[in-house]
Amino acid sequence: MLYPERFPLVGIGASAGGLPAFLSLLKHLPTQTGMAFVIVQHLAPARESILAGLLAKATAMPVLEATDGLDLEPNHVYVSPPGVGITFAQGALRLKARRAPGQRRHLIDNFLTSLAQASPGRAIGVILSGTGTDGTQGLQAIHAAGGTTLVQEPASADFDGMPWSAIAAGCVDHVLPPEGIAEVLAQLANVTAPSPGSSASATASPLLMPQEELGQIFQLLRSTARVDFTHYKPTTIHRRLERRMSLCRVGQLGDYVRYLREHPEELELLHQDLLIHVTAFFRDPATFEVLQQKIFPQLFENRPQELPFRIWVPGCSTGEEAYSLVISLLEFLGPAAAPPPVQVFATDLSEAAIEQARTAIYPASIASSVSPERLHRFFVQTDGGYRITKAVRSLCIFAQQNLVSDPPFSQVDLISCRNVLIYLGPVLQKKVMPILHYALRPGGFLVLGSSETVGSSADLFSLVDKRCKIYRKKNVSPRPGVLFSYRDAHAEKPIPSRRKHEPTTMTEELQREANRLVLARYGPPGVIVNGELEILHFRGHTGPYLELIPGAASLNLLKLVREGLALDLRSALHEAKKSARRVRKEGLVLPAEGTLRKVNLEVHPLSSVTAGREPYFLVLFEEVQEVASTQPQEDRASARRGRSSAAQSELERLREELLTTQEHLKTVLAQQEATHEELRTATEETQSSNEELQSTNEELETAKEELQSTNEELTTVNEELENSNLELSQLNSDLNNLIGSTHIATVMVDNERRIRRFTPMAAAVLRLSATDIGRPIRDVQGSLSLPDLEAALTEVIERLTLVEQEVCDRDGHWYSLRLRPYKTLDNRIDGAVVTLLDIDRLKRSLDDVRKTREYAKAIVETMREPFLVLDAALHVLNANPAFYSTFHIKQEQTLGRPLYALGNGQWNIPRLRQLLEEILPLNTHLQDFVMEHEFYTIGKRRMLLNARRISSDELGSPYILLSIEDITNKQQFDKNR
Repeated sequence: MLYPERFPLVGIGASAGGLPAFLSLLKHLPTQTGMAFVIVQHLAPARESILAGLLAKATAMPVLEATDGLDLEPNHVYVSPPGVGITFAQGALRLKARRAPGQRRHLIDNFLTSLAQASPGRAIGVILSGTGTDGTQGLQAIHAAGGTTLVQEPASADFDGMPWSAIAAGCVDHVLPPEGIAEVLAQLANVTAPSPGSSASATASPLLMPQEELGQIFQLLRSTARVDFTHYKPTTIHRRLERRMSLCRVGQLGDYVRYLREHPEELELLHQDLLIHVTAFFRDPATFEVLQQKIFPQLFENRPQELPFRIWVPGCSTGEEAYSLVISLLEFLGPAAAPPPVQVFATDLSEAAIEQARTAIYPASIASSVSPERLHRFFVQTDGGYRITKAVRSLCIFAQQNLVSDPPFSQVDLISCRNVLIYLGPVLQKKVMPILHYALRPGGFLVLGSSETVGSSADLFSLVDKRCKIYRKKNVSPRPGVLFSYRDAHAEKPIPSRRKHEPTTMTEELQREANRLVLARYGPPGVIVNGELEILHFRGHTGPYLELIPGAASLNLLKLVREGLALDLRSALHEAKKSARRVRKEGLVLPAEGTLRKVNLEVHPLSSVTAGREPYFLVLFEEVQEVASTQPQEDRASARRGRSSAAQSELERLREELLTTQEHLKTVLAQQEATHEELRTATEETQSSNEELQSTNEELETAKEELQSTNEELTTVNEELENSNLELSQLNSDLNNLIGSTHIATVMVDNERRIRRFTPMAAAVLRLSATDIGRPIRDVQGSLSLPDLEAALTEVIERLTLVEQEVCDRDGHWYSLRLRPYKTLDNRIDGAVVTLLDIDRLKRSLDDVRKTREYAKAIVETMREPFLVLDAALHVLNANPAFYSTFHIKQEQTLGRPLYALGNGQWNIPRLRQLLEEILPLNTHLQDFVMEHEFYTIGKRRMLLNARRISSDELGSPYILLSIEDITNKQQFDKNR
């Protein structure tokens, strides 16, 4: 079976409890998947691993221990050796010895991250049983690169720390037991395998996706998610589509389009997949060092104290970048006496990412990128992770925003738009850069990712740091034409208006036709022109007077009029325009086919029709008819005689006409020069006015954009306040329910000893009501008499001490009064908390116990026989006077001592020891037991013993009551026995 050169790579990570999961996964995995499997487990570096041999028994695939430079092959299993770190680069495994034991914690993260970087789109990450959080960041990298992520179901794992950490990160595609993971891997192998006869490159190339189906997917996303992905980077889009298709087990893009229409939930999953969330705290540490050492000092140099410092982080994802910038800024400012106000706006398309950023809870694995000092100062440790402190969170405002279409923020000092442009195509990049330029203050800075540049927008930004890709805004005019909302509207075609003079009756139509015929036959030909001498309408037969000329088509009258009429026509039009009266030119000579024709010319201003508007003129051409001669023959003869003189006269006439023409030309030229000067002046004034209008228009556009930006900021702040109000409302409800459900009388007072809040039980005990809020507590003590309460509160507030005492009300009811300081979230003392615990039953129970004990003691002391009370260890707790007098022993030699050590050990009697240690524990009492013994002080005696063991919940450990009666001289007792 042939496999493509770019076959899928599967990284499998586990820690404690990983061996059973490995065996189960390999046991259910087919041997011919076309995938390479690399297993990484936390192993003791000092011990030789036999993991490869154990796994080889569960699969028929070759199982090899990884070596440095080993090329991966499909249908093989590779196991990481102990004591080394493993990565993947340039198609081969890379091993590196670990220098510190702590590096073991992130073996899986390092390998999966390298796998995602070297094989985007074909990497598959699997996390099995284990403790800690190793593997979470690796799965996030694979998920961001378009790979597939699988995690063992926590219930089936021996240790669920690593699975739960990955699931909580929100980057897992499937959560299954090991056998289910094996089934999904087999299905992915079938989907991604090339069909017979197809080339490897064809299956791997994302460029072969049909554009029609892609357009349909973009339209579905645009209609549901209101985001247009058309101009995003094709490689990213195609890789994500291939990933979703493989997860849905769909092989063709057309089938996937149908699947999207039938499963709307998959459309939302695709939308979330296309919104790539790849971020981390202090990513590229060198960039933050440059910001602290070079950029922040420039921004704060000679800066007014009251001017807010504003940062915008578009594409903030889950908030790590925004919080990293705030932490760096706070570190730069240090413990300033009066730091300037700071505003950080962080925006993203994903609503889920924004919610996670607002929560600001991150896994424990961030400790690898955040120093211990920063963790201690800016984070609070929570269950399984860390949370940003409230002081940092309060500076950040998160909002959902489309960088391409929504209005931007304005007057921003620093924009961090890192690794956002790499997912946008050239069209969107050209649109985004002017937006970022507009948002910055003069001299503001723009920070881009390591693989990003300003591209064709070098005229807007100047490079400050080439390595960290930091740019500064140039003070140039922004490019016009930036739209702040997506519109899918088509240009409306103008609706042709109905002609105002369209005939509506048959009479009008007949009259119009008759006028046309009369004018065409009897009226002089002519044209109607506007002020620019453009012909608007032809009247009659104008061919003898106008002709078309070669070149670009034009309807300018002066270009169409025949030679011989142009000068006089220009002069007549100029005079008519100037005087607004009819101008007539007669006897104009027009050459035509070798002869000369005389033409009269009239120009009529149409002032009655065009009053107050553009001037129009009617130009008429009139042919002069030659009159036939009727002179007699004699006159003709005399005319011939005078022909010589007539020729001389004609010559004079032509000379005069030439002079007239020259004068006319001079006049026309002078008028033309004057007109040209007027036009030049008018043009300059027009250009100046145009520049002013453009400037005004730019100012209006800027004002509009600022208003839109301000509105966006207000909307964002309002949204943040609404979320804060919801949180406060929830907290207030929780507090009210907690106060209402507790049966402890609690009163909170401020520094002025005025009541701030109290519980319902306090209202009953101290007889408080809602009107007592704000009153001094000394005025509302109710049935309790506490004359020194105010002094005690003063001591608690000023000296931060705790006060506790028992108090009794007028009815004889006992309470335990406790006073402690009231501390705010920022550890500031703002009053005190007064707590009254009802101890009346306990107090009375203690009194009853005391009375009972005194009563029992009085009985014991009045008994004539010796009597002892022993504890479970046979130590003497009490003895009556008869015991001391009978055995000649003192009280201080008796109480608290073991029974067998009394005197000189005279009570260390074997029979008595058997009685107390063996017989008595098995019975609850012993009655009339006779014992003889030689006592050191009183000699040989016969004693009658009676004992009882007493145990109860009130007394705790059992007690032994022992009575001793001397019957040495009582013979009657023997008889009775």
